Amino acid sequence: MASRIADSLFAFTGPQQCLPRAPQVAHARLSPGVYALRPIDLLLRGHTHRRRTFLVPAKKRGVGCIKAVAVPAAPPSADSAEEREQLAESYGFKQIGQDLPDNVTLKDIMDTLPKEVFEIDDVKAWKSVLVSVTSYALGLFMIAKAPWYLLPLAWAWTGTAVTGFFVIGHDCAHKSFSKNKLVEDIVGTLAFLPLVYPYEPWRFKHDRHHAKTNMLVHDTAWQPVPPEEFDSSPILRKAIILGYGPIRPWLSIAHWVNWHFNLRKFRPSEVNRVKISLACVFAFMAVGWPLIIYKVGILGWGKFWLMPWLGYHFWMSTFTMVHHTAPHIPFKPADEWNAAQAQLNGTVHCDYPS
Repeated sequence: MASRIADSLFAFTGPQQCLPRAPQVAHARLSPGVYALRPIDLLLRGHTHRRRTFLVPAKKRGVGCIKAVAVPAAPPSADSAEEREQLAESYGFKQIGQDLPDNVTLKDIMDTLPKEVFEIDDVKAWKSVLVSVTSYALGLFMIAKAPWYLLPLAWAWTGTAVTGFFVIGHDCAHKSFSKNKLVEDIVGTLAFLPLVYPYEPWRFKHDRHHAKTNMLVHDTAWQPVPPEEFDSSPILRKAIILGYGPIRPWLSIAHWVNWHFNLRKFRPSEVNRVKISLACVFAFMAVGWPLIIYKVGILGWGKFWLMPWLGYHFWMSTFTMVHHTAPHIPFKPADEWNAAQAQLNGTVHCDYPS
């Protein structure tokens, strides 16, 4: 039950604008699957309307991630364009893209991407390390010097800075940080240590999340709770209501505990690398935490490590909320799931400030 709660709490962590009252759009069509409804419903239900899929284009400065799809597709009608515009406005999005044809494959999409999106920029990668380490060090200095009433600002800064460590580890896991894969494994492991995140377990689960995005049962990011299960367990119901309420910005802690420390959750070929990562994390806890406590006491441990760590999990939960929770994005069973549609339609692109 505890494991199920940890998985399913993420079903209800979407930002307020992502869980509005269902919009009144004439002839609106949605893909069959499992959807997030209004906050008052506090559960996900299945829909069986006419098939429709949506693409939220990912726009990046200077490079269009998807320029075209090399298959014939009829241009959208004025009515469908109007529907998408109304849906986007209702959900608080800039845009909801047009339908992705069923015959589009991931290879079709990959073939349309410009070469530069696959190129590794060593200078940019190590610059990100420098920026994150410098920002984190500055944050620790501010925590040490700030009066008590400015500590929340110092914690917010430091938590955001250490989130940069996660981004570095994320890029290493995606093999986009360095051309040297050993360097990526070392940098990723070291970047995750202050977060007490075992790098290899996270990498394996994250790869599975991308391979099975929004597939019921198999996606490792989070799973929606079936209505019958929600109604059958008062404990689960209360946990979901609590999770959607005051603790939702820190629900990634439950996911961290549930997914990354149990060897039985990994394939036999993965276990040895998982053990190495776990050994590194436990060594950091066994050496680093006592050193912090020895220098600044148990309250200092909370002040210098715990509070920035909670700040990091605020951002980790927020990323999950923003990117993987929206009313028009369904979860589908394996026999209805399509890899290209899931990869493009199953994630909301968000432009963060530079």
